[in-house]
Amino acid sequence: MTRRIACLGDSLTRAQFSVDYLDLLGRRHCAGDVRLARFGTNGDFAYNLLQRLDAVVTNPPDVITVLIGTNDARASLAGHPVEQAMKRKRLPARPSAGWFQQSLGAVVARLRAETDATIGLLSLPVLGQQLDGAAAQASQAYSRMIAEVAAAEEVAYLPLHERQIEELRRADPPPVAYREATPAAVIGVLLQHAVLRRSLDTISRRRGLVLTTDHIHQNSRGAALVAEVIDAGLLTRST
Repeated sequence: MTRRIACLGDSLTRAQFSVDYLDLLGRRHCAGDVRLARFGTNGDFAYNLLQRLDAVVTNPPDVITVLIGTNDARASLAGHPVEQAMKRKRLPARPSAGWFQQSLGAVVARLRAETDATIGLLSLPVLGQQLDGAAAQASQAYSRMIAEVAAAEEVAYLPLHERQIEELRRADPPPVAYREATPAAVIGVLLQHAVLRRSLDTISRRRGLVLTTDHIHQNSRGAALVAEVIDAGLLTRST
């Protein structure tokens, strides 16, 4: 029987600037075993995801994965252009940890109330690759909040952040300082990929990055870990 899987998130799920973890997830299963639906919007905060759940609950899937919070975590960093993000994403309030947790809880509450799906919340990919840096610490702090929401709402917690920390410690990467992915920088990656035909993994290698192309968006290695934790922690429970 084909399992219908809805993957909710931001640009990491939309996969214009990242390697497509939905594609990698599908490849882990035989043809016809899973049918994947993508609900990813670039730049989304947890609040934005809460506003667009109608499309998910109208045709309820069997499994729902939620990977959201990277932009909330980025907004907590010094120097992040918060006002620009608020205007672009039409946020009614300044992003904060409390608002993130409240919005994510509301997302899960509605999904539980209006579907019978198995639900899994992924912790965040590591921001940057300096584990003692402010960006990585922010992604860890927001991942703890995700774990708290998962426990409170009694849904699965999928430890992507923890898995990526293991991978980075094993790789012992060079200490490349975190740089915020500005719109110009993201477009630069897109042009390298689309015009110069450089793979996202090639872009990563040129920058000395292990899991990402730009400290945020995932290369093949990072995206494979997303697919791995979904498969190991959630899909096997639905068989």
